[in-house]
This record gives sequence, C-alpha cells and structure tokens, in this order.
Amino acid sequence: MADVAVEKRIRTTTGEASSRTAGGREPDETAIAAVRGLARVSRMLEKASTELSLANYRVLAAIGSGDERASRVGRNLALGKPTVSATVDSLCQRGLVSRSSVGDDHRAVALKLTAEGQAVLDRVERAMVERIADLATRSPDGPRLMEALSWLGAAMDDALAHRTAADPASAR
Repeated sequence: MADVAVEKRIRTTTGEASSRTAGGREPDETAIAAVRGLARVSRMLEKASTELSLANYRVLAAIGSGDERASRVGRNLALGKPTVSATVDSLCQRGLVSRSSVGDDHRAVALKLTAEGQAVLDRVERAMVERIADLATRSPDGPRLMEALSWLGAAMDDALAHRTAADPASAR
C-alpha cells in the first residue's frame, strides 16, 4: 500500500511537471510534492552528520570541488559575502579549510581543504549518500530517482549562468 502512495506522489499525470511553472501557471501536484520532498530531504541530509551543518557542508563541498575564491563560492551557492566570510572563518578555525594569498594580490585569497577537511567531507558525503540511497530503494524506480537528482547540480549551474548573463553585476 505504501508503494502505491509513493508511486502516486512521484508519477507525473501530465508529463509537464517542470514546464508547468515555467509558463507562469500554477504548479501541479507533482511539482508541489517534489518541492515538499526536497525540503524534507534537506533536513534528513543535515541530520546525517553531526560534524557539519548543511550550510557548512555546502561551502566545504564547493571548496572541495575547486571553488578557491570566496566570491565564487558565494556566487555559486547564492550566498552573500558576510555569510561566506563567517562560514569560511568557522571552517578555518576548525582546521578544515586553509587560506593562502594569490600571487602579488594581497587582497585575493585562495581557499583549500586541509587533509582533515577532506576527511570530514568524505565522511559526511558517505553518510548523506547512504541516506539518499536508502530513500531510492523505497521509490518505484531507485536508479531513475538517483539519476534525476544528479541533474539538479547541472540545472543550478545553468540557472546561475542565465542569471549572470542577464545581470553581469550579479557575477561579482
């Protein structure tokens, strides 16, 4: 019975879940269920680890993915400079991130994960993956769910690129 309820919430009745809101129309039940599910999943992911808050995880993961400048981390995560600065300060104090100057520009600082930062990131991501994998096994099509979730990062990058192209000042 639970599988039927899950499948009903996941199944798209019109096949237009993502395009229905793009045209300014009211979101359908599937889109609303997706938003609510993502909100619940974000809390579950945060509870997956006692080592990092979800906000700290996002910044640590961005730095681990190659975002060496705080400005880029902020832009890619849609965070303001004060938030990024406070988070980076906290991660540096914990020994998870290091700062180093970039060339002759003493204002520019490169961010890098320390060995401990990489170890924490690895542990936290393993715990989060276990939670998502468990949810996937409870869905009608786990592999398809995992694939669809993996598309969200690229979709976010695309949305950021469009916003930046429309408003170059937002890239700073």
